[in-house]
Amino acid sequence: MTSSAFTVTGHWIGGGIVAGSAGTLPVLNPATGDLVAEVPAGTSADVDRAVAAARAAFPGWAATGPAERAATLRRIAAGLAARQEEIASAITAEMGSPIAMSRTAQFAFPMAVLESVAGLADDFSWTEEIGNSLIVREPIGVVAAITPWNFPLQQIVSKLAPALLAGNTMVFKPSENAPLTARILAEVTDAAALPAGVFNVVYGTGPVVGEALSAHPDVDMISFTGSTRAGRRISAVAAGTVKRVALELGGKGANIILDDADLPQAVATGVMMAFANGGQVCGAWPRMLVPAARQEEVVALAVEAAQRFTVGDPNTETTVLGPMASEAHRQKVDGYIARGVAEGTRLVFGGPGRPEGLATGAYVRPTIFAAVDPRSALAQEEIFGPVLTIIPYADEEEAVAIANGTEYGLTSGVFGEPEHALAVAARLRVGQVDINGGHWNPLAPFGGYKQSGNGREFGRFGLEEFLETKSIQR
Repeated sequence: MTSSAFTVTGHWIGGGIVAGSAGTLPVLNPATGDLVAEVPAGTSADVDRAVAAARAAFPGWAATGPAERAATLRRIAAGLAARQEEIASAITAEMGSPIAMSRTAQFAFPMAVLESVAGLADDFSWTEEIGNSLIVREPIGVVAAITPWNFPLQQIVSKLAPALLAGNTMVFKPSENAPLTARILAEVTDAAALPAGVFNVVYGTGPVVGEALSAHPDVDMISFTGSTRAGRRISAVAAGTVKRVALELGGKGANIILDDADLPQAVATGVMMAFANGGQVCGAWPRMLVPAARQEEVVALAVEAAQRFTVGDPNTETTVLGPMASEAHRQKVDGYIARGVAEGTRLVFGGPGRPEGLATGAYVRPTIFAAVDPRSALAQEEIFGPVLTIIPYADEEEAVAIANGTEYGLTSGVFGEPEHALAVAARLRVGQVDINGGHWNPLAPFGGYKQSGNGREFGRFGLEEFLETKSIQR
């Protein structure tokens, strides 16, 4: 039993709570290991019910005009705003985000997405004339959304907002490690007068619920954010029904610091982009590429910046880094740190083991390695934790080759004289590049090259992912 205020008694199907039939899954607080909630362990039968509800609701919702669908999104945003503190507390409890971050970034990003997507309704080209053809953009149908645990509300809102504006209905499977915000969102959609069955939630694991959704013949599209390994499996299973699959997968972003960069700004921003949310960000920059002659300057600046990332209780207002999202993930991240030390990589900050004074909980020490071999596991594999690798390069050609030299292609940063940095950015095989710390734009497309996935989120590019295109000749 749990004494927490977080209670989930069933799936959300057809506009109401539907009891699970196959036991429950525990939700553990990664800072303490305590049980904070239990959610149903979904089955393929639960998936069938949810998909049937979404299929039944589709004709009516698809026939609703874009203006009314946009108004519904704004009502959802208002409903979420009214429950901000509850949402922040849930995110901190389920995945360990520091409470200050749960109230700000974890909440502000999805709110910005809802507003930006709702604003597309009036100006988007839902139809257009090309010669004697009428081009019509229509909803795909039933969309299954599968999301990870690192940004629980942001990840689903990034799919929900464009999918609903496009006129689709949805079945959502949240991560079993961070499912609490899903119930809050479901209740908010109900209060916002979203018709029953348009948005459904089935809790459970990837091998059961995720597989059932991917294979389901009445699911028209899968939108997945998570690991590259899981994305490959979803693609393979979904291929049997030739449904559309949009994947936002892993990353190993590079922060290229050029000779003409503002070094203190570049390093401080780079450390923040490596450590934010405990490094549990697909768009993080865990690789800092620096001119070899300036590596020692960079190391000193990076260590200075890293000292500001205090680790502690995520419920404390001043905590910057909380625990990893689970004990299993802590062990994975700590294993990479220990491996780097064992291989003789130069450790300049942090290291393996728990932080001092934190003998329990899924905590790791924010860590920096220098003089890292770009071919090593530290530089090639997605660690998904607060581990920064400083990699020296001899010249710009080598910097670009190193940056492009992983299987991933999601994000990168370039710091330098603006035109110079822009020229380097154009050579990077990634979906998004920030120059000199450029600010996030919720209308700009986000997605990856190579093993970082396919498709795009945000703005009109994200909306188009959830639409079919019909040509009518006359």
